[in-house]
Amino acid sequence: MSHLTGRTAFVTGAAQGIGAASALRLAVDGAKVAVVDLTEESGKGTAEAIRAAGGEAITVACDVSSKDQVEAAVQRTVQELGSLDVLVNNAGVIRDNLLFKMSDEDWDTVIDIHLKGTFLCSRAAQRHMVAGAWGRIVNLSSTAALGNRGQTNYSTAKAGLQGMTKTLAIELGPFGVHVNAVAPGFIDTAMTKSVAERAGADADERKAAAAKVIPLRRVGTPDDIAGVVSFLCGPDSSYVTGQVIYVAGGPRA
Repeated sequence: MSHLTGRTAFVTGAAQGIGAASALRLAVDGAKVAVVDLTEESGKGTAEAIRAAGGEAITVACDVSSKDQVEAAVQRTVQELGSLDVLVNNAGVIRDNLLFKMSDEDWDTVIDIHLKGTFLCSRAAQRHMVAGAWGRIVNLSSTAALGNRGQTNYSTAKAGLQGMTKTLAIELGPFGVHVNAVAPGFIDTAMTKSVAERAGADADERKAAAAKVIPLRRVGTPDDIAGVVSFLCGPDSSYVTGQVIYVAGGPRA
């Protein structure tokens, strides 16, 4: 459980949900963690939970769609925690709408956070990973990459992340850097609750309906995803790179 001792993890969107669970799990695995979110205040709860469990963490404010902010966040992490060895590209937003109602801003916001943000963070982080001849990048895709009504922007971004993952794995593999993606299905988070609320649906009813058609007959939790992130950063995945792992309670693409 301490395979990341001496390593530093940089987790984006780590204030809540999958990002927070992944940051906590990587800390349990021994990593020092940069809890990255839009504001330091928003990431404080995750960092405090890590410290309460005996880990080391800092909070870092960063808009991942800004090159300057990403570069500064990575530089600060290396200066304060000593290295940057693990990157979890989790930061994300949704701006759902049917195509004919979707605005340019809705499209740009989702693409910039998911795709541009992952590109910027990966480019900045890989410099340190390549220099150290070891690194792990885990990108958060989604089953929405297979297509989902009302999510042209989100589905496109999540599908694009899969192509980026495979390409970065090819480019960075010779330098000891593994790049993989996790594609969650229905995960019980604040984001999925907000989706239900915006649609005028009861969140618990929507969750129960989703569970009925999932082979494992339950929706996922952030910890379900964090466990796979941990695996992809650990020794048991030493020959795994360029893969997209669907964590959805049943088979997908």
